[in-house]
Amino acid sequence: MSNLSSPPKLRTRKPTGIIPWPVILIEGEEKAGKSHTAAAFTGSDKTGQAYWLELGEETAEEYINVPGADYELIEHNGSYRDILGQIEAVHAEAVRAARAKEKPVVLVIDSVSNLWRMLVNWTQVRAQRSLAGRKKLEADPDAEIKPTMNLWNDAGERWARVMYLVRTMPGIVILLARGKEVAALDDRGEPIPRAKATDWRVEGHKSLAYDATVWVRLRREVDPQIVGARSLKFTVPRSAKKPMHVADFTIEHLVFGLMGCSIHNQPKVTPELTGDLAQVWDPKVKAAAESGVEALKKLWWDAEKESGLDREELAIIRHAIERKAAELSNPKKLDDPTSDAARLRAAAAQVRDEADTSAEFDAAA
Repeated sequence: MSNLSSPPKLRTRKPTGIIPWPVILIEGEEKAGKSHTAAAFTGSDKTGQAYWLELGEETAEEYINVPGADYELIEHNGSYRDILGQIEAVHAEAVRAARAKEKPVVLVIDSVSNLWRMLVNWTQVRAQRSLAGRKKLEADPDAEIKPTMNLWNDAGERWARVMYLVRTMPGIVILLARGKEVAALDDRGEPIPRAKATDWRVEGHKSLAYDATVWVRLRREVDPQIVGARSLKFTVPRSAKKPMHVADFTIEHLVFGLMGCSIHNQPKVTPELTGDLAQVWDPKVKAAAESGVEALKKLWWDAEKESGLDREELAIIRHAIERKAAELSNPKKLDDPTSDAARLRAAAAQVRDEADTSAEFDAAA
């Protein structure tokens, strides 16, 4: 008798052909109308509630006066964690609306250029406060500190977490970004001398264009351009130098006209990709820990009842819950440098240092 277990049962279905809601990248020059165009779309009678996430821009308060605009302004404290949490909240609302067969939720992020700039600045600060960075700055306060690859990977991971929520949101997402014409560079990254060659640069992570379903460019004295699109309904020239010009561009015409999306055909909610099911429980454990030990106990039994977990995944979740419970029961105490105990320890350390120095001097003598 073979001890090998039977293979998993194959699960398949026929594709529906439904067109998913798009992620629309709208980039371009300053004052070209990016925010105005997004605001005008938020009041479409073909969409549900619209949310506006403002990151480093100052237009959302005023642009509610744009004809047709109708959105809720998302509040956040400026930190990555809070911004991510608010995007997760919109994602959850979009999932709820999709399952209820309601009109699609709309999310405007203004701008993703500032989101990436924030992560770049965070990476630079981390490099400066590292041990190597501090030593270098002590020797030369104006020294250049280059972040190491692990720091850039952390920034890229934070960007990816936001974009994963964006791509899997069962609603319409509009990403506003800054774009501009720049001097063409050679293979070494140096400007090409005595040449009029130019390139177009979009400010953001290098994967930004891949994350978008449709890429739109707005310029002040040129008709709106569709640079690229994943669509079977219309074709965009492959040459980046010859984008598709659209004279009377609106986001509503793009989504419900050119792309052929329909509020009557909701796409299937995309399942979250995860290395193992225990990973999905990480935010649940953190949230329960904020409520206290009793919440962690309840989560323990919830995990026990979860039928989809295997033994290893359940053990990982239990260990995470136990660790959080132990931290709550025995919180780490932070030393107060002004306390009597701290001053005594500092004095004792000074005495030891002086004794060591005296011994070294006597030995040398």
